[in-house]
Amino acid sequence: MKRWIALGPLVLMLALYGLGTSSPAWADDGADAAPTEEVIAVEEEAAETADPEAESESAPFEMDLAWETGYTINTLIMFICAVLVIFMQAGFAMVEVGLNSSKNTINILFKNVMDLSLGVLLYLFVGYGLMYPGGDYEGKWFGFGGSFVTRDAQMNDDGTWAEPPTAADETSPYASNSVDFLFQVAFAATAATIVSGAVAGRMKFASYLIYSMVLTGLIYPISGMWKWGGGALAAEGFADFAGSVVVHAVGGFAGLAGALALGPRHGRYTKDGRSVPIPGHNITFAALGVFILWVGWYGFNPGSQLTYYGAVNAEATTYIALTTTIAAATGAVAAMILAWILFGKPDVTMALNGALAGLVGITANCDQVSQISAIIIGGVAGLLVVAGIIALDKLKIDDPVGAFPVHGLCGVWGGIATGILGTAIPEGLDRTGYIMVQLKSTVIICAWAFVTMLALFYALKAAGILRVSPEEEQEGLDIGEHGMQAYTMS
Repeated sequence: MKRWIALGPLVLMLALYGLGTSSPAWADDGADAAPTEEVIAVEEEAAETADPEAESESAPFEMDLAWETGYTINTLIMFICAVLVIFMQAGFAMVEVGLNSSKNTINILFKNVMDLSLGVLLYLFVGYGLMYPGGDYEGKWFGFGGSFVTRDAQMNDDGTWAEPPTAADETSPYASNSVDFLFQVAFAATAATIVSGAVAGRMKFASYLIYSMVLTGLIYPISGMWKWGGGALAAEGFADFAGSVVVHAVGGFAGLAGALALGPRHGRYTKDGRSVPIPGHNITFAALGVFILWVGWYGFNPGSQLTYYGAVNAEATTYIALTTTIAAATGAVAAMILAWILFGKPDVTMALNGALAGLVGITANCDQVSQISAIIIGGVAGLLVVAGIIALDKLKIDDPVGAFPVHGLCGVWGGIATGILGTAIPEGLDRTGYIMVQLKSTVIICAWAFVTMLALFYALKAAGILRVSPEEEQEGLDIGEHGMQAYTMS
């Protein structure tokens, strides 16, 4: 297959489709002259004998230098953003490892590797087609567009397009189908990994793999289709720019379901209900993980602009990065202050979770809120995460890393805050209507994730394969589940 021409316009012959009244782009100045009767007769005969379906299939694809440049830039920047989001897996792993006992380190790292690895395969075969089933399923609740990724920008040996580059619409380029898959599957893996922290230290590895496959292959893609695949919630005007609800709240509520089904770690609460903290073994790892996640979020949020070419798109992409940064910083400060007031000492783990809370809260609306609104969203998220961690402890729900408060509570806040503070109110809605759409859609997605995952976890529990034995838990999952240790004395 020949290499496509990198520079210069690629002009292909236009196919006739009936009697045209407008001149082709390559016509000279005399093209607007009235056609002769002989020409009219020839055109009418051609129109009568033409096969419209064949003409549609062979219709040429025109691409000038600007279009080609836009496609190239969109593809390459989206690839960088996809890599940043994939790198967030390292951040999640470090946070979870740092905030848990050293005896579970291998198990935690293994789960994070499998979230991405199994996620890629399940999303390739099932999830991608469920989440983006195509235009025939617009406004609906379910559809399937098939497995695998169709390559675009493929050329025939004669220099014509076998598969033209994917367009965002009739006039502007998008990016390659391959990089679109990479970007989307990174989000799916993120939703799955959130749960790992909430169930750490007591869940069987095999059961975790089952959960991870179900979430990335079915649960997340189906609810994702409702918004990003043009489904029922998108038709109502629901806004979730980069996934406060679609990604983070789904993971957060799935994590809550897992924590409820598993019960707390042994020794986490006394018989009389007193809370006994189980400190993490490496706060350095936890802090490093948060910094990695913060950097990765610049792929998550700005990357969700999807098209970056041109002055308007370039400015929008960097403005999204600005609001994201403001919210993260405010979340960390707000969490630090509240924890300091409540506990009498500044708690670094609360500040770290506050930064993540601000990032989650701004993810739904980073494209449409003001800088003052970003401060409000991040600040409220920082307060919510501290209150959420305290509330879970009071309820004796053991979430070792605060996955539900960070991703569940603040994901819900992000969805609702979009209606309260967002500026892109859909046509046909007023402010109250926008808030109600956001609230309704957020409840639907969270309920979907929670109920389906709760059913799965309790099914695994009924089968006797959900939780490790007390002896294995005491010894550590690294030895009990994997037969090795992360740290040795040699």
